[in-house]
Amino acid sequence: MLPTKSYLQLTPDLRICRVLNGMWQVSGGHGRIVPKNALNAMFKYVDAGFTTWDLADHYGPAEDLIGEFRRQLIAQRGELAANNIQTFTKWVPRPVNMTKSIVEENINISLKRMDVPSLDLMQFHWWEYSNPNYLNALKYMAELQAQGKIKHLALTNFDTEHLQIITQAGIRIVSNQVQYSLVDRRPEVNMSKFCEAHNIKLLTYGTICGGFLSEKYLGQPEPRSFDLNTISLKKYKNMIDAWGGWQLFQSLLSAIKQIADKHQVSIANVATNYILKQPVVAGLIVGARLGISEHIADNQRVFEFDLDDEDIKIINSISQQSRDLYQVIGDCGDEYRR
Repeated sequence: MLPTKSYLQLTPDLRICRVLNGMWQVSGGHGRIVPKNALNAMFKYVDAGFTTWDLADHYGPAEDLIGEFRRQLIAQRGELAANNIQTFTKWVPRPVNMTKSIVEENINISLKRMDVPSLDLMQFHWWEYSNPNYLNALKYMAELQAQGKIKHLALTNFDTEHLQIITQAGIRIVSNQVQYSLVDRRPEVNMSKFCEAHNIKLLTYGTICGGFLSEKYLGQPEPRSFDLNTISLKKYKNMIDAWGGWQLFQSLLSAIKQIADKHQVSIANVATNYILKQPVVAGLIVGARLGISEHIADNQRVFEFDLDDEDIKIINSISQQSRDLYQVIGDCGDEYRR
């Protein structure tokens, strides 16, 4: 099992594992997921201590897999075992006029698919800031929260400006899910300061850049587009290009490898440990290709060491040579709205 420091009390009634199992990979573009194999893998993750799951209404069968996993867990181990897992979903509606019935209907779909009486954390995404209906949607969700259908409200890929608008509207947000890695450090510009001031945590994704921050790519020639065989690799190769390109990325990998060897861990461990050290980060999401490949043993090592000041100085010296992604792309989530 994982050490105590692997867990965080996100709210008084919600304790999470700081490395969350990401289920975007079951939505396609990462290899064929066989439900039986996926469910077997989910037991392995939970048994290893990785109890927190990140999913969404549009991640293919993700919500259904959670529902079936919960049913099997209760059948085999009892209700208490199911209460020890945390399942965070998202609602990503088209930006239309929001009525209470639309909001309630969609929340009910997630409750039914996941087979839960109440959603642990509902992470809301909105595509068009020019359409202010996101505030109506969140106000109706707050009403459903008061009714007990949702335990906590959260956001995904909102920028600092709109997070502030929501907070000022009196809606209590627990967390915002954003991209944050040694390549993409945009949260450090504005988001982190605002979140610390308002007791909002970050859940981060892209922390190992879809697998690029690993030994596999160290010393390797720049991959061509047909070498990028998952959606994640295509997405994060674009991010690396915007950040500074392949040559600078190799310098980063080499520096991280030296640090990893010093601590007898992997490149991915160093990349994730760095982000977990940030005070505003509650946890980070590592994609799980359930039943295809898993990194349980490697992920466990994230909590077995601590980066020292010298390590951080080495990493930051490479980061300072990169382009400013805040200038190139904008604030957190802006890449989805350009």
